[in-house]
Amino acid sequence: MDRNDSFREFMAAHQQSLTRTAYLLTGDRHLAEDLLQSVLVKVLGRWPVTNPPAYARKALVNQYISWRRRRVSTAELPSAEPPERSYSSEEPTIVRIAVQRALSRLPPKQRAVIVLRYYEDLTEQETAKVLNCSVGTVKSTAHHALARLRALAPDLAPRFSELEGRKTVEGARR
Repeated sequence: MDRNDSFREFMAAHQQSLTRTAYLLTGDRHLAEDLLQSVLVKVLGRWPVTNPPAYARKALVNQYISWRRRRVSTAELPSAEPPERSYSSEEPTIVRIAVQRALSRLPPKQRAVIVLRYYEDLTEQETAKVLNCSVGTVKSTAHHALARLRALAPDLAPRFSELEGRKTVEGARR
């Protein structure tokens, strides 16, 4: 199998997950597609890599944070429209939209920690590795981000507390 075939195989297996992560980071379907495309060009340039899903996820988060730093001075307008495609979820659409709006108001690093920990279901150690920081930084960033989410969306505060509690219990078991 040549390099392009193995990359196509990787994409077939992980495109949906990477697209979801990009969307959760950017909050916009078109920006997510642009972000993922730019990352995949970089990943293909370094192909083959060890642990492609982790490498692609880390590149996605780093590129997102880099884009956010550059876009701070631009006039971005948040979108009030839900995504055109819904991802399979038991949550009602209204709750998903409210969570997405609250997420969009977090700083890039806090948003990345929340997406990786609670949407991608990474451990604190895996999240720290992706973000190139310490486990303590992941813990404190997640704590501050969840507190900010509770302040931004008070109606959803019990849901965020439930997430934080569930991860703490899971972390104690690992």
